[in-house]
Amino acid sequence: MLQRESLLFVLVSALDVFMTYILLSHSGGQFVESNPIARFFIQEWGPKGMVYFKFATVAFVCFLAQVIVRQRPQAARALLLGATALISVVVIYSLTLLLRHGDVFIDDVGFIKPVIQWWA
Repeated sequence: MLQRESLLFVLVSALDVFMTYILLSHSGGQFVESNPIARFFIQEWGPKGMVYFKFATVAFVCFLAQVIVRQRPQAARALLLGATALISVVVIYSLTLLLRHGDVFIDDVGFIKPVIQWWA
């Protein structure tokens, strides 16, 4: 049950991780993580900590939805769709920041700075 809703939630959450990584790693300190718990994981364990924290949260929400769906299917669906909507707003906001401050992400030659060194 809830495969479609769960998949959408996981995909949007992956976009959130990707956008957060781009904004934090290629902005020269111009952007910071606004979630204090996520910021703690980033400060303590770097990008890996961010990925682990965000996907642990995703796993918890998906697990919770699977527990709830047995008694209240509509509530479980609402949980996943609400969480997806919330994360979507964050992704859209991150994309807006990227577009408004795009010059931070362009190198001297005019190319987008490469998104590598993920695990450095």
